[in-house]
Amino acid sequence: MTATSPAPAGQQIRSTGPRSGAPGPRKRLRSWRQRPNPVAGLGAFAWLLVVGVPLYALLVATFQETSEYRSAGPLGIPSDPTLDNYAKAIDNGLVGFVLNTLVVTAAVVAIVVALAVTAGYAIVRTRSLLTNSLFRAFLLGLAIPNQAVIIPVYLIIIEMGLYDSLIAIMLPTAAFALPVCILILTGSMRDISDDLYEAMELDGAGSVRMFFRLVVPLSRSGISTIAVYAALQAWNGFLFPLILTQSANKRVITLGLFEFQGQYRVDIPGLLAAVVLATVPLFIVYLIARRSLVSGMMGVGGK
Repeated sequence: MTATSPAPAGQQIRSTGPRSGAPGPRKRLRSWRQRPNPVAGLGAFAWLLVVGVPLYALLVATFQETSEYRSAGPLGIPSDPTLDNYAKAIDNGLVGFVLNTLVVTAAVVAIVVALAVTAGYAIVRTRSLLTNSLFRAFLLGLAIPNQAVIIPVYLIIIEMGLYDSLIAIMLPTAAFALPVCILILTGSMRDISDDLYEAMELDGAGSVRMFFRLVVPLSRSGISTIAVYAALQAWNGFLFPLILTQSANKRVITLGLFEFQGQYRVDIPGLLAAVVLATVPLFIVYLIARRSLVSGMMGVGGK
């Protein structure tokens, strides 16, 4: 009885491999990626229309006269473009409204960042029953709208003697922005490894040094996120400025837009020009902090 000799190793590999001419996994993946996807293309085009058409109508209207805007409609191309609407917006006191809004926004961001960073650090590092209870109490603020407590806030501002001042806008705005900001920062700070804390403790670092040398640098994305969020809340706030201020020199941009509304008519091109000018500072802030904003929002869930 003769024993059959085993096949060479190279022949075995060739016999078990894919057939000649069959596409490999990389080639199949590459061909799948290159296939056209009409459904995704139609969806992207529809989304482009949803976003692009309002922006086009907003920008085009700012270069039209009021009579031309009413006759041509919001999508009409201006026959004689003009910058009078932007000049009219500046003449109606838009610069003063923007300066008041900048002061309020800067103060709100400073208050929120200072309180949220220290509170988030205490919540993450203490891990006691009292700290967890305080954290849950902060999160209860997410369920309370500012419209529900505007009357108590108004009475508190009156008793403090802060009515008709910019401080009356800063304090409630910062208070209602804190719950979300603390939630974001605690999720970002929980991503810091405990080994880094232990290494700094072995080097003799205290809580204050760890806070400034470790926590703050590694939480820059989360801090940028809450700064942008607080700035948006302060810049777009309407209820607190409406109820807690009265003088014309204390108006912010959201109230200043009422200057373009009369008793019997609304200057839509002038109003839209003021809106465009009012969004320029926020757009610049977004361009500067967009990367940190995205990375900070990705770390909200924590570990």
